[in-house]
Amino acid sequence: MKIKERIDIEPGRAICYSGFREGQSPESGIFPSYGQIKEDLLILHDHWKYLRLYDCDKHTDIVLEVIQNENLDFKVMLGAYIGAEMNNFGCQWGGFYSEEELAENKARNLDQIKKLIQLANEYPDIIFSLSAGNEALVHWTDHYVPIQDVIKYVRLIKMGTKQPVTFCENYVPWQEKLHELVEEVDFISIHTYPVWEYKNIHEALEYTKQNYYSVADRYPHKPVVITEAGWATNSNGRGIDPHNVSEDLQEVYYKDLMKWTDEEEILTFYFEAFDESWKGSNEPLEPEKHWGLFTVDRKPKKVMQKMELSMV
Repeated sequence: MKIKERIDIEPGRAICYSGFREGQSPESGIFPSYGQIKEDLLILHDHWKYLRLYDCDKHTDIVLEVIQNENLDFKVMLGAYIGAEMNNFGCQWGGFYSEEELAENKARNLDQIKKLIQLANEYPDIIFSLSAGNEALVHWTDHYVPIQDVIKYVRLIKMGTKQPVTFCENYVPWQEKLHELVEEVDFISIHTYPVWEYKNIHEALEYTKQNYYSVADRYPHKPVVITEAGWATNSNGRGIDPHNVSEDLQEVYYKDLMKWTDEEEILTFYFEAFDESWKGSNEPLEPEKHWGLFTVDRKPKKVMQKMELSMV
């Protein structure tokens, strides 16, 4: 089911946006300034209509202020970041917390949901949809939240807001595990990363289609949105073969993905607008740092250089 047929969301180009620059990160508490976020959004506004934000933090507050104050034509999917409420011993890079930490996370999660509701009502003309969390139910997550708690958060959001509500997750759990959650959300949001699953560029689009239809065909009564899909441009070999990522390959995947999703009117948030140097390890070529269509210093990568030239 196309999203326009079920809820009032027009097709349009969409992108995930995190504005943290060199030396800034959510963990450090050092956030981009109003001027820096304005610069970012002016870079993005000629190419994309929809933005996806992950967290109800100071970064989001400033983004919404900039959009409103500068009268920028963006619509925002806003998410609440929910932390671990349960230990996940299947995670290879963390996921272990004390009982005290889990209790603190649960209280913080509720605060996030309340802030999400507050912002949704404060900016109803900008925020077009809401997510109760991000990748908190997949087997490898380091911030696992039991599905019944996610359902509780979805219900709280729906009680307090008018926007459609979703939950953003890797495509695999939606295939079987999340059938209870499917009936609670207004639309399903999936993530698909062929390059993380060792696919080369020639297999990439077909694999993305398989991921999408494995969920969409299972739940024909629910619209399905792609809230993350992308191709990295660097890797140190940790999880991704360095030969399988580059700006050339990113350009191919981006163009193939946009052509298909435009034709099928599948709302698709490309991951990511800008490289995120704060993510992952201290290794400079850590793949988590290199998904942007622009570098961390806001220089366009190959696909965006060509798109910007075509607009001149």
